[in-house]
Amino acid sequence: MLGTGCRRLGASLGCLPGGLRALVQTGHRSLSSCIDPSLGLNEEQKEFQKVAFDFAAREMAPNMAEWDQKELFPVDVMRKAAQLGFGGVYVQTDVGGSGLSRLDTSVIFEALATGCTSTTAYMSIHNMCAWMIDSFGNEEQRHKFCPPLCTMEKFASYCLTEPGSGSDAASLLTSAKKQGDHYILNGSKAFISGGGESDIYVVMCRTGGPGPKGISCVVVEKGTPGLSFGKKEKKVGWNSQPTRAVIFEDCAVPLANRIGDEGQGFLIAVKGLNGGRINIASCSLGAAHASVILTRDHLKVRKQFGEPLASNQYLQFTLADMATRLVAARLMIRNAAVALQEERKEAVALCSMAKLFATDECFAICNQALQMHGGYGYLKDYAVQQYMRDSRVHQILEELLWQGLGAQKQLQPGVQRLSFVTVGGHRITLLLLFCRFARTVN
Repeated sequence: MLGTGCRRLGASLGCLPGGLRALVQTGHRSLSSCIDPSLGLNEEQKEFQKVAFDFAAREMAPNMAEWDQKELFPVDVMRKAAQLGFGGVYVQTDVGGSGLSRLDTSVIFEALATGCTSTTAYMSIHNMCAWMIDSFGNEEQRHKFCPPLCTMEKFASYCLTEPGSGSDAASLLTSAKKQGDHYILNGSKAFISGGGESDIYVVMCRTGGPGPKGISCVVVEKGTPGLSFGKKEKKVGWNSQPTRAVIFEDCAVPLANRIGDEGQGFLIAVKGLNGGRINIASCSLGAAHASVILTRDHLKVRKQFGEPLASNQYLQFTLADMATRLVAARLMIRNAAVALQEERKEAVALCSMAKLFATDECFAICNQALQMHGGYGYLKDYAVQQYMRDSRVHQILEELLWQGLGAQKQLQPGVQRLSFVTVGGHRITLLLLFCRFARTVN
């Protein structure tokens, strides 16, 4: 029965124009139109959204359970997605990218994530890496690395987190010392999506002194002597993408592979993660979007006490609440995406807020969807449990918080101490402080 629920989902999504427009029984008829993800989009955006939904239904949803349970990295399917322009969505067209906007990108990743959230999340990271090279690399680097990334002939991984520095990225220890026309890298990166399978590693490393000013960005190619990988991690979700430590032991990387100037790495990391927050939050939207539809359909066919669960007013209200939170999260993400595209001064704050709100709310939607499936929701034959597992990690990812005295004084005179936590209602306020600080760094 492997994949039974996912095949049903693929068939369901495939027959819904735009993903969510099937006629439903009385009492649910307005749900589809209210959460229609094409609302507010122009005709061009609706068209590539439909392409993404169709691809998700045809190529991803029928396979996502197998990818999850067998931990398969679906290279061939991702390369098919790249043929549609999804390998370099917001990379410039002269190096093979699609040249689309941040809003366009959010729309595409939301649609793809309805087919497989885990695979789409990896594709979003790959896109972020390609954008970093495209935006900060010189012409030679852009034309060398971006075309095979945009076709997904080659895959990319982002290497920032270390065993001892996650959110506190400015304290990373991986060193890169000049030796002739090479950097010699030593250190390790943790929790790297695509680790061991990817061909290109965009690595943040320390070329200078402590703090953000000492961080640079280099591209390390698979097969470079001194580059190795840890064991494949066993995870709750995100099983269609491998996660490993990336290890550097006297790894010689040409100076020509440095992206941007020395000391610009922290800036590149921050700017990349602004878009990364939008991307990963959009993947959460896709998981929640699919979960709402699965729940609606389950309530229509599951009978208790002689009636479909859909006739239960409490469950109707609960589904309405889920739909409300989904739409609120989508609007917040799309607003932030437009702000980032237009380089508004409040864009960083809006990206952080949208990521926080959407990943929390969308996980809650997926979790509630599982609850409303009852015991069936806990079976792996039903897709709803996979959306819940795959979206949980989005609440952890793409956090970049700042703590430390010395470098803060360098970058923002007069600041004595900024300390960040991620506890309850304090989190938004502190992220706003960070966003102001990040703009100062920029």
